[in-house]
Amino acid sequence: MNTDAMTTLIFLHGFLSSPLSDKAQQITRWMAENGRSSQFLCPQIPMHPHQAIALLRSLLAPLHGDFCLIGSSLGGFFATWAVEEYGGRAVLVNPAVKPYDFINQYLGPQQNYQTGEIHYIDETFASDLRLYERAPTDLSRYWLMTQTGDEVLDYRQGVEYYRGCRQTIVPGGDHSFVGFENCLPQIWAFANSE
Repeated sequence: MNTDAMTTLIFLHGFLSSPLSDKAQQITRWMAENGRSSQFLCPQIPMHPHQAIALLRSLLAPLHGDFCLIGSSLGGFFATWAVEEYGGRAVLVNPAVKPYDFINQYLGPQQNYQTGEIHYIDETFASDLRLYERAPTDLSRYWLMTQTGDEVLDYRQGVEYYRGCRQTIVPGGDHSFVGFENCLPQIWAFANSE
């Protein structure tokens, strides 16, 4: 990671979410308040795994590892792939571990929580997601932030999968990670740590 001025913070939203999500908006505001809007990216992640990965490749290749991803839920799965492929760091917020094991419960038409857009999930999603699974290798590049009250995902899977990484395990809370905005100064410090 280079100097503070070089680091780009990138938010990867979760499944059926968007840059209009609460966490995305909280980061956008915090970066603006701290004069860092030009160092923040918050793309709309395409629904299909292959398209999502193609977008990440186009965003990350020019950054030469000078980035930190904040991956929420399924965004955490993609953030792990990205760090293993392109370097950088990742903060994983209630991340989806092995999402191919449960994506089939969403087969058929699904509505985006913020935009209302309808996406069609088919049987290929599970096998396509599996292609992008990566285990963390340099554990210092990862920070797991999870809440035990996550009603969508079993937080223990993340704790186990990212064992040896920096971990913040908060009792209670929910899948949104209650109080996330209060963690942004520490996240920015992690993004810029050597």
